[in-house]
Amino acid sequence: MHIALGVAAFAALLVLAGIVYERLGQYRAARDFPPPGTMVDIGGRKIQLDCRGSGSPTVVFEAGLSVEGSLSWTAVQPKIAAHTRACAYSRAGLMWSDFSSAPHSARQVAQDLHAALIKAGERGPFVLVGQSIGALYAMGFTRHFGPEVAGLVFVDPSHPDQVERVAGFMTESRSMLSRVGVALAWNGLLRAAAPVLLPRPPHRTARDAEAIWAYAPKSLTTQLAESDSTDSTLAETRDFQDLGNRPLVVLTAMAPYTAAELRGMKITPEQGRQVQAIWKQLHEEQATWSSRSTHRVLPNSGHNIQLEDPDAVVDAVLSVVRAVRAGGTAEAP
Repeated sequence: MHIALGVAAFAALLVLAGIVYERLGQYRAARDFPPPGTMVDIGGRKIQLDCRGSGSPTVVFEAGLSVEGSLSWTAVQPKIAAHTRACAYSRAGLMWSDFSSAPHSARQVAQDLHAALIKAGERGPFVLVGQSIGALYAMGFTRHFGPEVAGLVFVDPSHPDQVERVAGFMTESRSMLSRVGVALAWNGLLRAAAPVLLPRPPHRTARDAEAIWAYAPKSLTTQLAESDSTDSTLAETRDFQDLGNRPLVVLTAMAPYTAAELRGMKITPEQGRQVQAIWKQLHEEQATWSSRSTHRVLPNSGHNIQLEDPDAVVDAVLSVVRAVRAGGTAEAP
């Protein structure tokens, strides 16, 4: 009896310690890593928006399916801000931005971003830059606020038909370990594991990595929800693929998959080459969504082009900016 009580008391002490550790971590995150830019109230909740530079059109960056929010673009945004207005932000529930009670959708993402831009006094014309699924969110924004969108850049974009097109090689899976980790975020375990779950890549600054770890319990919860909504997001964007004559640049990462990536996808090197060929074809199709488009293949970059080859993204964005200003097509760098 005494042993059982002792075990229960020890377990309760561990739980309490975990709760205190997590609350202390939240306090330190807010103290040590304040939001870059401003927190914009869009009606009872706030979105973090970081706008720099001056000029028109205004470039707006949309991150992919990640926990990094506006920090996805730290290697690109300052270089663009030297030429024109450049805004990066964190979607609801990522990094500094408040959670949204609305179901996740491309439409909701577009409405949040538009509200944040307008409330902050940012006006179009906008050039939207979206990485991975962020490209489909950019398409959603164009669908709902088209007159304000003057051009786009897709950075290794997702495609509405990607799941069906690669189904013969691999199936999508979402880690049960991730779900358990998110469910236990309240007790500090996810915070303690953040540096292991989100290892710092060589192109990420130490401070940015520490900020991402500091907000990891919150951001990973949102990332999981966004991941669960991937199928509906793809379906939602399938019936809008017409960008008219807006300047568009599509960047495709074609560096061979690493051994770790192949293991994660559970495919062989040969299957990896076939998947990449399909990926390239999907991007060729996306380049047809505008009558004024350029498709650029980057043989030495992986999926996160904005971090691995930021100059390629900068060149693409500035070519669209010049095209918008001149009313012409996107120029090669």
